Amino acid sequence: MSRKKFIKQWRFTLILVCAVAGGAILGYVIGPDAEVLKPFGDVFLNLLFTAVVPLVFFSLSSAVAASQNLKRLGRIASLMIIMFLITAVVSSCLMLFAVKIFKPAEDLTLELTEQSLKEEGNFSDKIVDTLTVSDFPALLNRRNILALIIFSILTGLASHMAAEKGRPFREFLISGAEVMGRLIKLIMLYAPIGLGAYFAYLVGVFGPQLIGTYAKVIGLYYPVAILYFLLGFSFYAFFAAGRNGIKRFWMYIPPAALIAGGTASSLAALPANLQAAERIGIPEDVREIVLPIGATIHMDGTCLAAILKIAVLFSLFGRNFSGMDTFVVAIGISILCGVVMSGIPAGGLLGEALIISFYGFGPEALPIIAMLGTLIDPPATMINSSGDTVAAMLVARLLEKRT
Repeated sequence: MSRKKFIKQWRFTLILVCAVAGGAILGYVIGPDAEVLKPFGDVFLNLLFTAVVPLVFFSLSSAVAASQNLKRLGRIASLMIIMFLITAVVSSCLMLFAVKIFKPAEDLTLELTEQSLKEEGNFSDKIVDTLTVSDFPALLNRRNILALIIFSILTGLASHMAAEKGRPFREFLISGAEVMGRLIKLIMLYAPIGLGAYFAYLVGVFGPQLIGTYAKVIGLYYPVAILYFLLGFSFYAFFAAGRNGIKRFWMYIPPAALIAGGTASSLAALPANLQAAERIGIPEDVREIVLPIGATIHMDGTCLAAILKIAVLFSLFGRNFSGMDTFVVAIGISILCGVVMSGIPAGGLLGEALIISFYGFGPEALPIIAMLGTLIDPPATMINSSGDTVAAMLVARLLEKRT
């Protein structure tokens, strides 16, 4: 690769990396005072979140509306679910293996602080509230993203069923998706400033908490997460498209991964992920279906984190974390946590509450794994987000039978 071509392809990634590194160094130097830079990062985060709802709607609805083959659409959906489950099980098993070998929670002592868990309705009510909303304006809230996804798919199907009479509306959806893509490119121009400021804030304010009680646990999660991110995703990319798949994946995924890690939100990284998927060469209908849905229900990093949290709680409360039945249940809970956590910042609290409720731990267990979740959120979200892209590559590989 010529120097000019290299600089052109990697320029924005290098700018982002330098901005993040500079922000992290600045945060380390000035410490808690780095909180003054948080508003600059919040501006970037707010711009992304403002664009997420219309982006998800137009991407999904236009992909369904423009589909000329509903059978292909069904194959994409079925392959997507299979890939999501396979990668989630692989990541959970990897952390299970690491936990049993290195025993990060052994001799761990933490002060148990009382914190109440509020019950809000029964399980069936929560399912209904997750999948649907009672009024259209509620769809515009990103916390109802699953309901928005379902509504978007149904809208696309309805416009497809309307045949010729629905053609103007289908053109509107396709045009809207194009406009939102251009909008994301404009927002990304501010990414170096926004991410640099946000990383300065994260390192300056939360950096000291990485040392101390949680050091041993975090010391296991970060290496395992990085190993899975580098080797696991490289393997998936190779299976999807050979050596060229690895090359293209790592050429275009870094900006989206950095945004995910810096903002701790898969939804915030969705716009950049869609751009990366397009450059990688993933078919439009595949990327515009797999990525928005994956940002909500496909979270390999969360599976890694959930297994670690369960192991920590078992150790702290004197339970034996061993046996095939225990491991199978833990894997199931970790996958379920990935679904309920959605794509919002700090959404892990819901998954943590699920762990505590399922195993019957007392409410004092919540602050323990809540703090742990906060400290491991950046790499977890980075894996969650980038995992959607590599899953889309796998879906495309199986769908197109290409090498």
